[in-house]
Amino acid sequence: MVAGTWVEQTAAGGYYRGARYHGAVQMLAESTGRRMVGKWVGFGKEMDWTVNTGPWELVFQDASTNKATLETYNRRPEVGE
Repeated sequence: MVAGTWVEQTAAGGYYRGARYHGAVQMLAESTGRRMVGKWVGFGKEMDWTVNTGPWELVFQDASTNKATLETYNRRPEVGE
């Protein structure tokens, strides 16, 4: 099992207007070490003690550290990702 915390700073011009969120995550790692799945938990937007949860998954993509590979993954997430 893997456990930790997360922080998200939303876009100033977006729907959440630059809000900063934080919470916890717990995941199980597959025996291959190439995938982890679990859940995140965090407070709602209004800070009214609403607790939100959802799935979270990390999947190994590529072992290469050459410049071309790094450029492939060096991008901002698209809206909705």
